[in-house]
Amino acid sequence: MKILLIAPASGNWKTVGRNRLFNGKTFRFSMLSLLSVAAETPPGAEIRIVDEQIDNIPWDEKFDLVGITCMTALAPRAYELASRFRTLGIPVVLGGMHPTFCPDEALQHGDAVVAGEAEGIWPKVVEDAQNGCLGGIYRSNQPVDLSSLKKLPRYLLPGKGYSTHHAVQATRGCPHRCSFCSVSAFNQHTHKKRPMEKVIEEIRRIPTKSFMFVDDNLIADREYATRLFREMIPLKKRWITQVSLSMADDPEFVKLAARAGCIGVFVGIETFSDRNLDDMGKTINRTADYQERIRVFHSHGIGVEAGIVFGFDQDGPEVFSGTLAMLDDLEIDLIQTSILTPLPGTAQYPAMADRILDKDWSHYDFHHAVFQPAGMSAEALQAGHDWVTCEFYRPWRIVRRVWRHLSRPNGWLTWPYVLTINLAYYGRVQCWNFRGWNPAREKPVPKTRPSILDLS
Repeated sequence: MKILLIAPASGNWKTVGRNRLFNGKTFRFSMLSLLSVAAETPPGAEIRIVDEQIDNIPWDEKFDLVGITCMTALAPRAYELASRFRTLGIPVVLGGMHPTFCPDEALQHGDAVVAGEAEGIWPKVVEDAQNGCLGGIYRSNQPVDLSSLKKLPRYLLPGKGYSTHHAVQATRGCPHRCSFCSVSAFNQHTHKKRPMEKVIEEIRRIPTKSFMFVDDNLIADREYATRLFREMIPLKKRWITQVSLSMADDPEFVKLAARAGCIGVFVGIETFSDRNLDDMGKTINRTADYQERIRVFHSHGIGVEAGIVFGFDQDGPEVFSGTLAMLDDLEIDLIQTSILTPLPGTAQYPAMADRILDKDWSHYDFHHAVFQPAGMSAEALQAGHDWVTCEFYRPWRIVRRVWRHLSRPNGWLTWPYVLTINLAYYGRVQCWNFRGWNPAREKPVPKTRPSILDLS
């Protein structure tokens, strides 16, 4: 069989090949999901992976089966691709977050749907396609055993085009039950771990000095993470990952991570309101502890990227300037700003059903206001999100952050990471606000930054 696996382009797909944000490379995290599917494919099949953010769809080639993965914001594009392949007589399988949470909807656009993890069920999908009996919703009857994962065929990815495609997964899922998180819901609030020796061997084989863990919460199992960090010290690699902010409550644990090569962490701060944290079920964070926790990371030369979410019920128009001031005071190195988005499959979606204003899935990308906020207008929420992003990534703030990082212990080793990602985000802001097209709004915007005066 000849199988094509596709990751649809994000944003305005018509700009594929022209929307790379830094040094000609796309701002993707990894292609681990499609690599995992490829690894599960039975021997003898010819597999091609196409990331539409990098490459064009090979419409002129003949395939026996097409698999398309998508999150909610990419579902419309995934459905469009599926429809075109089906008109060519090629069966299509849809999988990923959105088809898992909306399998009946996805089945209207494809011949079959893989709901949940593909490992364990994908060989059956391929077999049915080969026998001409593909159809319906495929779901594994038992949880995936991470010890049985096969070696990833990384050679299927292009050698160029990504900031890095050396992504490693040591654990999968997150035990926390944050009401807005689709990752936790997808994994049914579980946290699974791969055998330590397999993780270390995979890291050892990485040909570059640097890589990233794509784990949703690498340190959720403290004992496992401690063993992992100790095993990694002799490898002398540098890496970034996502952790909970509570990691910094144990300075020795942070020190161990730094010795193992950690140069940056993404932490989900989300909000500086304890009432908001209570409302979304995130009890592991408390705003009074933020400054000391971030100082602990910085004291070991680890950069901190914060996830910030706007649109909670306690947020009013003043939240934007207040958040920017807090980010400056805490000396946060990087941010990802998002608008609260009630994704299908999360507890937020039914809870906010009567407040949803926009049912266009392509707008569920964390950069559109798709619901009516409690404390402001949807327009103010959108403008505030844009304003904070633009202000945080002003050039003078970037210079100040890099200078601060250089002055910290071991900062001279890790400042290239802080500078590089700041410039990548700056490139995205430039694309939004100076080139007449905003990927978050998909319509022309003024060639000036939004003003805080627009938020009232």
